[in-house]
Amino acid sequence: MELLALFITATKLAGVLVTVTVAANGFSFSRYRRKHLRPFKSPIDESSDTLAVFNINAAGEDGFFFGLATAPAHVEDRLNDAWLQFAEEHPCDNSESQQGLIPVDAVVGSAAADGGSHPAQLSGKEARKTTRKKKKKKPLKVSMEAMIRGFQKFEEEEVEEEVPEPNEECHHSVAAWHNVPHPEERVRFWSDPDTELKLAKETGISVFRMGIDWSRIMPEEPVNGLKDTVNYAALERYKWIIHRVHSYGMKVMLTLFHHSLPPWAGDYGGWKLEKTVDYFMDFTRLVVDSVSDMVDYWVTFNEPHVFCMLTYCAGAWPGGHPDMLEVATSALPTGVFNQAMHWMAIAHSKAYDYIHTKSSMLSNRIVGVAHHVSFMRPYGLFDVAAVTLANSLTLFPYVDSICDKLDFIGINYYGQEVASGAGLKLVETDEYSESGRGVYPDGLYRMLI
Repeated sequence: MELLALFITATKLAGVLVTVTVAANGFSFSRYRRKHLRPFKSPIDESSDTLAVFNINAAGEDGFFFGLATAPAHVEDRLNDAWLQFAEEHPCDNSESQQGLIPVDAVVGSAAADGGSHPAQLSGKEARKTTRKKKKKKPLKVSMEAMIRGFQKFEEEEVEEEVPEPNEECHHSVAAWHNVPHPEERVRFWSDPDTELKLAKETGISVFRMGIDWSRIMPEEPVNGLKDTVNYAALERYKWIIHRVHSYGMKVMLTLFHHSLPPWAGDYGGWKLEKTVDYFMDFTRLVVDSVSDMVDYWVTFNEPHVFCMLTYCAGAWPGGHPDMLEVATSALPTGVFNQAMHWMAIAHSKAYDYIHTKSSMLSNRIVGVAHHVSFMRPYGLFDVAAVTLANSLTLFPYVDSICDKLDFIGINYYGQEVASGAGLKLVETDEYSESGRGVYPDGLYRMLI
């Protein structure tokens, strides 16, 4: 009888706890919807013939301009950087995630620098093939970021399938490296920048954003000083490329760190350690002293929290190598994420001061960061906490920490994310881009208000 009474009491207590938990999450979900998902009146009159007027001819800081952005890891050939080495770490990875994937004409990778996908061609020796007809679902190649989100595309058709035998050329760990015969050439911006610059100019832009690769300028760790470790010829080549940008009538926005940590810095821990700030400032001083009079806008860091999360928390990008303890404690105040973000904030502040010190009053330069934001919403009652945690780490803590050393804030917005449990969910009724991002233009407006 006493056991029965104890069981009944425990059941009642469990029921109360479940009721309170559901009620609390329901209230939290309802409050979140009222605060972040309430309807708003669009500032754009979509019935009007003119949706917006851009003051592109205005002089000074109030003028509006269109620009295009590149990153060294995306476009530069003859660059033995961390991304190239990372792509070739597992050249014969025949995991299930790689088998049966058939590339399509253009599946664009996300701006998070994981690389896009392009039509594949066989390289090396021609593989022997067998042919067969069958009706099947043909998986279409999507970017790595889309695969991470579980995004898939299929095409059902009767195909005459050619099955190649295993080739000596194997898969790599960066999506873009799977599909082109010479991926290390990227788009040859280093050896032939005019091809890209002509295309950029033809779009009508007035600002061209490019980067200077840290590992190209400092290919080795300068443990004994810079004298024997700096590639001064590369600096001169970058100066020439910047001159070419100006020759096409475009201004230059220059990025110092666009997700490219030198391999030698990754070997000792990179942005987890304070000495990386000193090395970065060595690099910054070299660049600023060389090209400061030719640059109109400076971006010290591109999406630093994206780099820290995918490198030091997930180990999905080169230079991280996190162990299980670092992964498990990464979101804590003393975890590796906040640790790396702290040193990147210090590095930005020092770089900001140095750039302004070198800029004359007549050529005062504008210095800022490019910051990534996503509009995140919970999928269900119990997902508000996940959204709150993610926002607390990624929205504006970094920007707040350097707010007194910013002339502008660049916002990179790619779409909506739906949080479900500890991961992200693809919702059937939502629209998605080829990279697996939720297409939601209103999210940018919601983020800014």
